[in-house]
Parts: sequence; structure tokens; C-alpha cells
Amino acid sequence: MAKAEIHTAKGVMKVSFFEEDAPNTVKNFTDLAKNGFYNGLTFHRVIPNFVIQGGCPYGTGAGGPGYTIKCELTGENQYHDRGVLSMAHAGRDTGGSQFFICHNRQNTKHLDRNHTVFGKVYEGLEVIDLIQQGDKIEKIVVIEDEA
Repeated sequence: MAKAEIHTAKGVMKVSFFEEDAPNTVKNFTDLAKNGFYNGLTFHRVIPNFVIQGGCPYGTGAGGPGYTIKCELTGENQYHDRGVLSMAHAGRDTGGSQFFICHNRQNTKHLDRNHTVFGKVYEGLEVIDLIQQGDKIEKIVVIEDEA
């Protein structure tokens, strides 16, 4: 299982991906990360007790990588819980590079099977609570399968 580290000035969030449930979304995210797409971008949207969102090249929430990907909503892990990584979009099948990480389950359960869940923070959960709007993603390091 591929993993990644999201480096910020507030700390590192270590993520494991749900490759079986969202293979195309995981590949899209890891390809962008490997190419340095996310380096220096901001968390442009932070809503306490809801989500932190990043991945817009303009820092406004209006941008993407120049293409869109299809949602993957039928897998086992399509439930938004604390630490879950999910694709942001402006409607079904319009995601690209923007992603969000959930603060909790209570305020995000309505997103289940509407946004593609593709991973979860397994270490550094406290960093989610420290991120403020405008904080930068220093880099995202993808760690390939060791098996």
C-alpha cells in the first residue's frame, strides 16, 4: 500500500491510501505529488470542525491541474471520518487536484459517496487541527510500496 507524507510548517501528516477503493484517484494524487504540483500551495479553505482543503494552484479554490477525473464512490472505505482524505469537486466527476482532510465524522458524514475518499491520515492527526487558512503545503512525499 502506497503512503505519503504531507509536510507543513505545523507538522507532518502521514497518509495511507485506499488504492483498492479509489485506484484512479490515488494515482492522480500521487502522480501530482511526485511531479511537485502541491509544493508551496496553500490550504485555501479551512472550516473548523469540518475540513482543511488544499490543492488549488491559484489559492482561491477555483483552480486545478487542467483536467478532471471521475469520482470513485462505490468502494468499501467511502466514509468521511476524522483524518480522511477526499477529493474536492464542483460537481460529480469534476475533481482534479483539490483535496480535503476531515476534522471529524459528525460534520462530514453527508459527504459519504458524494466525494471520493482515497486515503486517511494515520499519524499526525493533531496537525489537522493546527492548520489555518493560508498555511502552505511545503511538499508531499510519496512512499512507494515496500513489498
